[in-house]
Amino acid sequence: MRKKSGLKLFLIILCIAIASYIALNGLEIGIYRIVPLGEGVQQGLDLKGGLYVVYEADIAPGDPDRDNKIEGAIRVMRNRLDRANQHEATIAPQGTNRIVVEIPGVSNPQELADILMKPAVLEFIGPEGDVIITGKDVKSAKPGYITGQKPVVHFELHPEGAKKFAEATEKYLGKVIKIVLDGNPISQPKVNEEIPNGQGVIEGMENIEEAKTLANLIESGALPVELKQVEVRTIGATLGANALERGILAGIVGLSLVFLFMLVYYRLPGLVADLALVVYALLVMLITVVARITITLPGIAGIVLSIGMAVDANVLIFERMKEELRAGKTMRAALDAGFSKAFSAILDSNVTTLIAGVVLLYFGTGPIQGFAKTLMLGVVVSLFTAVVFTKYVLRLIIDLNVQNKKLYGV
Repeated sequence: MRKKSGLKLFLIILCIAIASYIALNGLEIGIYRIVPLGEGVQQGLDLKGGLYVVYEADIAPGDPDRDNKIEGAIRVMRNRLDRANQHEATIAPQGTNRIVVEIPGVSNPQELADILMKPAVLEFIGPEGDVIITGKDVKSAKPGYITGQKPVVHFELHPEGAKKFAEATEKYLGKVIKIVLDGNPISQPKVNEEIPNGQGVIEGMENIEEAKTLANLIESGALPVELKQVEVRTIGATLGANALERGILAGIVGLSLVFLFMLVYYRLPGLVADLALVVYALLVMLITVVARITITLPGIAGIVLSIGMAVDANVLIFERMKEELRAGKTMRAALDAGFSKAFSAILDSNVTTLIAGVVLLYFGTGPIQGFAKTLMLGVVVSLFTAVVFTKYVLRLIIDLNVQNKKLYGV
């Protein structure tokens, strides 16, 4: 039993050490490379600087389709930015008819501004000059091949657009339907057959690159509403590189002092709490990178606040545990009683914080939502590390027959 617990404890510490090394330095094995977690974290506009653009949608007051048009415009702009490799950009609605775009770390602001400053209107126009469908009716457009390796564009329409397009292809069979972007024809395909289900192909491309270009123009130009640019700013980082380095140094110093205090005051449980904080930091960074959460100054505040809650949870548990030891209980009984008595208070504080986070996320915008996201993430992770991880590791230590109460801060 003692050997088994010792082996488990050793493996846990070894895994934490390896994970910490990889998180800080990355890892390269053959063609596979894991970058340091710090490089994978997306920094917000206030940390990295960049481009800030506000668009106003031309929507009539009381338009029942307002929300759908705004959502469609955001989707199109997201596609445009992704194609420009601006995956860290954030796009969010503002008020009833505005859209805010923030692009951190822009090296060529004017080029990106040009992409976003030309919101296009896509139309399919019949031989009689009538608009058959518009960009909002287009669900997708992808390049591909048909029989004989002929490059084409496969397109799919939403149900309402499919119905209108079926009527048009029946009416204009054998004639040309122009695809027009911003008043300029980008393709003039001939209707060879009726398209009743909203799924068809556009032929006539010389190569697959031409098909890709046309598909991108159809898909990314499919803005469901006209947009007017009302504000464009190239802004610097609120926190300069030097200040950011100092902030990171301050964080390291602060965490080191917390580690030292927990170790000196609570000893073995304090050491376990320190390990739990390391696990907490690794998990938060990993989830932030995988979930592509953009970190801003308020977001950092949310993480720091949740660190405090993680330490507070451990303090509650260890104090209850010390009380049980002073009352004469065995180590295992004191451990179980300490966690049991402290759990309700820890759960209450974390749940109320999560409720506040949900409210901020729902009603807030921009930086407030960033704070809410990191706070909620930190609370969930800290609850796991403070309760599950700490209790399991302390059990392993007690199984090693470490019975000296002084080592538990009593």
